[in-house]
Amino acid sequence: MSRKRIVLIDGDSMLREAFYGLPVNAADGVCSLIKEILDQKGADYLAIAFSAESEECENGVTVLKELKEQQKLLKEQSGPFGASLLLKDDARACDLLSTLAAKRKEEEDIVILSADKKLLQTVEDHVTVRMADMGEEGLILKDYTLDAVQEKYGLEPEQLKGMFALCTAEGIGKRSAARLIKEFGNVSNLYDQIESVDSVRVKEILKQCESEVKQEEKTYSLSRDCDIELDYSQSVLETEIRNIMDMEFVPSDFPEEEQVTSEFPGDKVVTDLTQAEELFSRSLDADRIGLQLVIEDKAISALSLCFGETECYCVVPEGFMTGEYLAGKAEELCNKSGHVTVLDLKSQLPFLHLDEESQVFDAGVAAYLLSPLNDSYSYQELAMDYMGKALPSKTDLIGKSTIRRGLEENRDQAAACVCSMSYVAYECGQRLRQALKETDMETLYYEIELPLIYSLFSMESVGIKVERGQLKEYGDRLKVKIAELEQKIHEETGETFNINSPKQLGEVLFEHMKIPGGKKTKTGYSTAADVLEKLASDYPVVSLILDYRQLTKLNSTYADGLAAYIGPDERIHGTFNQTITATGRISSTEPNLQNIPVKVELGREIRKVFVPKEGCVFVDADYSQIELRVLAHMSGDQRLIGAYRQAEDIHAITASEVFHVPLDQVTSLQRRNAKAVNFGIVYGISSFGLSEGLSITRKEASEYIEKYFETYPGVKSFLDGLVKDAKEHGYAVSMFGRRRPVPELKSSNFMQRSFGERAAMNSPIQGTAADIMKIAMIRVDRALKKQGLKSRIVLQVHDELLIETYIDELDQVKKLLTEEMKHAADLDVSLEVEANVGKSWFDAK
Repeated sequence: MSRKRIVLIDGDSMLREAFYGLPVNAADGVCSLIKEILDQKGADYLAIAFSAESEECENGVTVLKELKEQQKLLKEQSGPFGASLLLKDDARACDLLSTLAAKRKEEEDIVILSADKKLLQTVEDHVTVRMADMGEEGLILKDYTLDAVQEKYGLEPEQLKGMFALCTAEGIGKRSAARLIKEFGNVSNLYDQIESVDSVRVKEILKQCESEVKQEEKTYSLSRDCDIELDYSQSVLETEIRNIMDMEFVPSDFPEEEQVTSEFPGDKVVTDLTQAEELFSRSLDADRIGLQLVIEDKAISALSLCFGETECYCVVPEGFMTGEYLAGKAEELCNKSGHVTVLDLKSQLPFLHLDEESQVFDAGVAAYLLSPLNDSYSYQELAMDYMGKALPSKTDLIGKSTIRRGLEENRDQAAACVCSMSYVAYECGQRLRQALKETDMETLYYEIELPLIYSLFSMESVGIKVERGQLKEYGDRLKVKIAELEQKIHEETGETFNINSPKQLGEVLFEHMKIPGGKKTKTGYSTAADVLEKLASDYPVVSLILDYRQLTKLNSTYADGLAAYIGPDERIHGTFNQTITATGRISSTEPNLQNIPVKVELGREIRKVFVPKEGCVFVDADYSQIELRVLAHMSGDQRLIGAYRQAEDIHAITASEVFHVPLDQVTSLQRRNAKAVNFGIVYGISSFGLSEGLSITRKEASEYIEKYFETYPGVKSFLDGLVKDAKEHGYAVSMFGRRRPVPELKSSNFMQRSFGERAAMNSPIQGTAADIMKIAMIRVDRALKKQGLKSRIVLQVHDELLIETYIDELDQVKKLLTEEMKHAADLDVSLEVEANVGKSWFDAK
């Protein structure tokens, strides 16, 4: 007996995507595709699914009147096809189709038509998804089978939700996401083994957005147990289709990309000293210059120089033309010409010895301000974004080889890569300057980001001293504690197993010990932190496991990890990045000194190994509640401003106002709850998030939030205005003009839109706080040098600056640091700074 063919239509996604492409005829567009499928493939049964309208209403989704009209038309027009209508209360269309595909795959061949990539997870031996994809002639409807999914993503369909979730993290592209899921299996395993991630940059990005990624994974997950069945008596499939317009439909989720190719303007290699001298002499007369030193293993491999459309050169240090010679010539160009553009200025400063007076323009930092959500700001990314040209990347040209080796083994390709750097800098410099002007970010660039490059470089160069002996002692203590926990866990579970193995741990907890709440996946039970944290209070062994994980992470990342970064001078010279975060915060890598866990005592104690050099002490200054103070200023809420001007406990004052009790009668619990609301409001916290954080009901959490907004109505109107403005303009903006694009606000996915609303509320506040810290850092660095002091900034962490201070300069530095930080911005509420002195970072903090 031949298998029947069932065609299932995702009415939600198809109609929505068609609507934004052709709103008046969206229903006709979807019907034309249904006709195409039936003409091509035929079908024994046809059904079209819609999400329940009640779900949209509950989630507060505003459905456009025109879209609802097209939805009604589609339901009517699908009638002549003999299509069954699938609709269940509180169920998404994608979940209905996923359930049916799982139930019917053994008896029938299933074809799902959708523009929702979530449904690619349903692909199996007898389940095919038809989805828009790029073909030779543009966008087409492509059949996704198991082989097609493997070919495109290199993953099993079930793993796609993990890849999609990772892609929502700022700075993680599709390739990186797919590679991570392929390596670790799923998001849960990835975070359980986060220290195994090779890329330091990717690792830090993942750590910073763990909760968001895990939430997104839930959004992308599909249910396969909806209460739904197919009613064959309802499907007739008439052969004559009436009133269907024959029009092409292109889902907007797959925009056609411009495939631009271009021949490189020149790849001239210069190795002769005389030729190089003539080249540098001519470049001094150019109206603009693109320049980049190629630095590998702390040495110069080549110099890229461009000063005209066809004047692009790769200068290689050979013979008498040393790297030092090239650095000197590059420095001379930067100082004599006011129109030099480089791709990454900070990486060049160890060789160029420039100061803030230099007019060198950093294309990478400028591009970051204009597009802070981009993965990178390499020459090929800038070429595509600002020149419309697709230049081959370094990997395309020479693979994983270094430039130095490439110039020896494949000179033409390596030289083309080198030339591309200065060529893009040359071409993009003026365009980026103009774009900064058009977006009102010139002041932000020239007064904050550009001088910050020099302050960060200075801090990296100075480094921070680490006491090796204390670090080893700390690691030894950790290892003893870890061994004790391991033994206790084995005793509690009655088994000896690898606690670091999610598979073994899941089996022990949820199968052998029968602990309820286990979430079974294809690769085993999830043992992610959010799963275990909900069980910890009821099962002591789970609490021990969480402690064990935290200590093993401390051991691998800091006790063992820090030692690898200590240089010959007994100092760590970390890297501080200003083009990573979307909100403008500085991030730290190699090692990450901004992610030290401070909630446990052993985590805080790692700071004891950071010490000042002989004859110095540390002065540590930290902003107090800077984001709440920024919120008070930007919202203009007079009651909140007044609360801060009372110079009392803001959390107690908020508790008094919200819970209507005298200030002197506020309980510690009320203050704790008020504190959670205070900080939560800054991040657009939901009643669900607050209820989880305080272990209260969602109703109670909702009441807390409502009372807060009743107490501070200016905050509510301010936050609502931020979301409205972001929807209108496509970005949120800080007090200093920093823009954060919020594309999620236009998403058809409710969870992504909710994230977008939170980002629209938080980004201006967090971005402003970040800008204030950057201004403070620049001013402190300038003041130390201007006053001829030997003391220097050695660390910046969140809202904190740490200065290695010579004892005879202590009073001067403490005063300077406090004053410069306090007056970094003029707000309606004062910026409060607490400064402490100590013989270690721990003591000073």
